[in-house]
Amino acid sequence: MRKAAQMPHPFVRQATALAAAGLLLAAASACGGGTSSGGGNSAPKTLTYWASNQGTSLENDKEVLKPELDKFEKQTGIKVQLEVVPWTDLLNRILAATTSGQGPDVLNIGNTWSASLQATGGLMQFDSKAMGEIGGAQRFIPSALAAAGAQGKPPTAVPLYSSAYGLYYNKKQFADAKLEPPKTWQELISDGHKLTHGNKYGIAIEGASIPENVHNAFILGQQHGADYFTADGKPSFDSPGAVDAIKSYVDLLGKEKIAPAGNAEYSANQSLRDFATGRSAMIMWQSAASNLKNLGMKEGEWGVVPIPAPSPPPAGGRPISSMVAGINLAVFKNTDNRDGAMKFVKFMTSDDEQKLLNKTYGSVPPVKAAQSDPAFQTDDMKTFRQILESQSAPLPQVPKESEFETLVGTAVKELFADAAAGRAVTTESVKAKLTTAQQKMGQ
Repeated sequence: MRKAAQMPHPFVRQATALAAAGLLLAAASACGGGTSSGGGNSAPKTLTYWASNQGTSLENDKEVLKPELDKFEKQTGIKVQLEVVPWTDLLNRILAATTSGQGPDVLNIGNTWSASLQATGGLMQFDSKAMGEIGGAQRFIPSALAAAGAQGKPPTAVPLYSSAYGLYYNKKQFADAKLEPPKTWQELISDGHKLTHGNKYGIAIEGASIPENVHNAFILGQQHGADYFTADGKPSFDSPGAVDAIKSYVDLLGKEKIAPAGNAEYSANQSLRDFATGRSAMIMWQSAASNLKNLGMKEGEWGVVPIPAPSPPPAGGRPISSMVAGINLAVFKNTDNRDGAMKFVKFMTSDDEQKLLNKTYGSVPPVKAAQSDPAFQTDDMKTFRQILESQSAPLPQVPKESEFETLVGTAVKELFADAAAGRAVTTESVKAKLTTAQQKMGQ
């Protein structure tokens, strides 16, 4: 998810459990559960909350969240000590906390980490009783809840903010070229060629962004029938479907040349700026309306459609155009204030707070009732809601998911670097990169 205007990638998450060991002491000093308001008080009056960076800055998040935390304190008498943690630090901090047993009471997690963090045993289970305390699982859209933990096990988090990928297109550039938004992958490439001329390109990509790379590898992989993990949780990175999917993505810059070579070095949302300034006519991105406005675009200058799939579908291909993107809310298992933590989760996932927070951050409320608010009835939001409800799938809910993101995302980054340098990206070279990544997973 991105900032207030643009949800940041859940998402700069390149750390693994191995990195946590070196951070244990720092995490222990930075953590600490709810504290009591007085000696012997069995109902602590303070909660600690680690929030992820959803806004334009850490300070912006504090400005957004503080009035809501004050509201919660007024309702319950429980003060919330807030820390907004940058995405570059969040996974390491959480892993260190689960290892040391010292963490916050409540925390945000990128939903793709759900199964990995569930496997640590450091987060509280949301079984049927716990779900009942916050109004029941039926309040959440099924796709968002499916990204809250491994299948067949009680989730260890609940959805807080949801998002999906879509294909943004510049309406004027498409109209000038007498084009309609593409409905198939082949049309996307054909349109891209017609829109590439001079210093303008058909599409912009973030070739050096590990999160963007793995998200698109997953989406296109679903369209090509690739799962990346077998049913028993073993890595399967170099299947024919995965190879074809990733090659088709890298080919946008390499073989097709409808994305500029410089995009291979993009990793800080520069491609979004290229789209907003008209240098590129398309971009595959999560909900970004507010950020596009901040970059100078006006409402109505862009449109959003689902990311198109190849036609006819490859063998085993699925009608998926997005991962289930989003942020989940979890309770640290060792909290000394479970009741207060659950009250806070109920507050943050209440209809009113869901409307307010998701409206501010430009995300889709995972709570069904909140979606009726007019803010979520725009054309963009209707498209993203439809994608989330019927054309999305969660990233693999396996314990080693975070390692998968790093390894496959890095492999795609290296392939983009090859393409930008003029080296041929072939089926064989893509398979070799993915085979190497799979072998590293087993080390």
